[in-house]
Amino acid sequence: MTVLAETPLLWDAVAVMLFVAVGTGFVMFNLLLGRVIRPRLPNAVKGEIYECGEPAIGPGWVQFDLRFYVVALLFVIFDVEIALLYPWARVFGEYARAAFWDLLFFFGLLVVGYAFLWRFGYLDWVRSTAAHPVRREAGAPSPAAAIDVERSGRQPVSRGV
Repeated sequence: MTVLAETPLLWDAVAVMLFVAVGTGFVMFNLLLGRVIRPRLPNAVKGEIYECGEPAIGPGWVQFDLRFYVVALLFVIFDVEIALLYPWARVFGEYARAAFWDLLFFFGLLVVGYAFLWRFGYLDWVRSTAAHPVRREAGAPSPAAAIDVERSGRQPVSRGV
């Protein structure tokens, strides 16, 4: 008798390796076929850099605002949360107590992370500069007062410094 017939676990590993080999071969075959079939007609227009079909404006290496990164991460976190809640809801009927404690632990982790982001101001679109005070000359209005004056159209009231 062969080794494969005696050990089903080894047979499963061979099946997985065969699946990976066939998948890799399929991808490589299609890449090679595309390279052979497609026309090669280079020109200046095809060599230009573009952004979503539009001509590029400015250099490609610009400083990106990290607030967008935080918003994207929050979206991914809460999107994954919803994806994990569906299977939890499906097994709730059979394993009610275990599923309930798993849910509390999962939500607890999310709440701790959310509280951390909220506490340190990562959820604020315009971050406060209170941790790093700006020195002003005596008698100069604060930036907040200047913004209030600009919005209201009134002149600032002198406080007699």
